[in-house]
Amino acid sequence: MTKVILFDIDGTLINTGGAGLRALNKALSAMGGPKNVCSFFELQGSTDRVNFENAYRCAFNKKPSEKDYKRIKELYIKFLPEEVEYSVKNKKYFKIKGIERLLEKLSNRKDILIGLGSGNLKEGAYIKLEPSRLSHYFLFGGFGEKHEKREDMLKTAVKDAEIILKEKISPSYVYVIGDTEKDIIAAKNCDYHSACVLDGFGDKKKIFAAEPEFMEKDFANTNVWLMWLGIAKDPKGIKRGTYICPDTPIEHAYYGMTGNGSILQSTEISDKIIAVRKKKRNKGQ
Repeated sequence: MTKVILFDIDGTLINTGGAGLRALNKALSAMGGPKNVCSFFELQGSTDRVNFENAYRCAFNKKPSEKDYKRIKELYIKFLPEEVEYSVKNKKYFKIKGIERLLEKLSNRKDILIGLGSGNLKEGAYIKLEPSRLSHYFLFGGFGEKHEKREDMLKTAVKDAEIILKEKISPSYVYVIGDTEKDIIAAKNCDYHSACVLDGFGDKKKIFAAEPEFMEKDFANTNVWLMWLGIAKDPKGIKRGTYICPDTPIEHAYYGMTGNGSILQSTEISDKIIAVRKKKRNKGQ
């Protein structure tokens, strides 16, 4: 069965240097709202549908009508290209390290289908991606056009993948890669695999608390990502699915090392974990 890999955009594939935030601020300002309305709420990890509604509520203290929402969307799409261009010119726009190499490897495999699982509007997503020249890797996706919940957005992407592949996709064959705890939680709620890039916009404490299957600073180490996806062998012969859950610092350290660092034997791991947990319990007494 083909594996479906869904990538978030902002903080996962690229960093647009705040282009989306500035475009939304301009959109609400053009409608008569304050200049920096986005400073009153958190955008990271939410869909554009939610962000647009929150921006309108902060600006006018009421929920936007469907007409208001369409107007925000229209103005946002109008201002977004110039804000992306501003970030590019001022060297604030960049690709997350190693992403192009990973996408190239994945795109050359017949057992992999790459898509987007992004809270962006579909049109906004491709405007943001244009300078990166990564758009051609993504044939389908789920977007924040209509969805308030990331779960619904991800499920839409999987349905599109099923149409392309002409087969039903088991949740165990879906892999979600994002940069915030909201990406992880949404993936888990759908029974999909989850991984997180720590060099994005997410709060690391919230990410750790959400417990993704896999975490890496970026995509520089392509092999560990391929091992997590189960399409490359660990050089030390450790099979996918045998890594322990990163519950304690020791567990997390050895979980992240895979075959590229030393890993304790299972008995040693158990002994170390038990020792750490006993120590924590004793401190709490």
